[in-house]
Amino acid sequence: MPRTVGAVNWVGLWTLYAREVRRFLKVHQQTVWAPVVTTLLFYAVFALALGGAVRTVGPVPYLEFLAPGLIMMAMAQNAFANTSSSVVIAKVQGNIVDILMPPMAPLELAFGFVMGGVTRGLCVGLVTGLAIWCFVPVHMPHPFFVVFHAVMASMLLSLLGLVGGIWSEKFDHIAAVTNFVVTPLSFLSGTFYSVENLPPTFWWIAHFDPFFYMIDGFRYGFIGRSDGTLGVGILVMLAINGALWWLAWRMLKTGYKLKA
Repeated sequence: MPRTVGAVNWVGLWTLYAREVRRFLKVHQQTVWAPVVTTLLFYAVFALALGGAVRTVGPVPYLEFLAPGLIMMAMAQNAFANTSSSVVIAKVQGNIVDILMPPMAPLELAFGFVMGGVTRGLCVGLVTGLAIWCFVPVHMPHPFFVVFHAVMASMLLSLLGLVGGIWSEKFDHIAAVTNFVVTPLSFLSGTFYSVENLPPTFWWIAHFDPFFYMIDGFRYGFIGRSDGTLGVGILVMLAINGALWWLAWRMLKTGYKLKA
């Protein structure tokens, strides 16, 4: 007897999501623990560079200021890597058809991929945060901003990875997106410094960087200090995620670079 599919194919959606989660958990040494080690190395380099000097960003010790930015950077990069690598590998190996053939709507496909990336981003963020907690006191006076920006940032990068993966025809293409979009936006967003100390021109550039708002709001949840307007940051995150959801849906619906 054929299975009846309702308004939402819950079985297919759960199967795709579970596939994405199991895919990165199967190699957790590479997908979860390696980013934690990389983040701790960044932290160690900056701690050693200070040479025991006590430096602050406003009233906040620099290492406490730095920690949330490093956690967010790890979450963002791994959320992007999960969806982008999944789609590109499926296209290169020729088994993308196995994902497109089941009776799943474009939005269901996008949701399954993106939630897998969000899960990986949040897992990496949680483990990285616990690891950094061993070296620097971590407080959370505003948990709403921590949770909101962690979820929205992971979703943004997951969507960007999905869009980039659909656009890419080979690994070199997605590497270009990583090297020329994700990495520069991450490093120029105030991860390692306060944008308030930048010259006016670069201050404006930073405020046009969406990564600035996700790091600034996330950091505010930990240290109670922000460089930007928190309300504007929330609106920016919602708007960009909405635009990327539409773009991902449109690309899947039309079969852009997915169907011959």
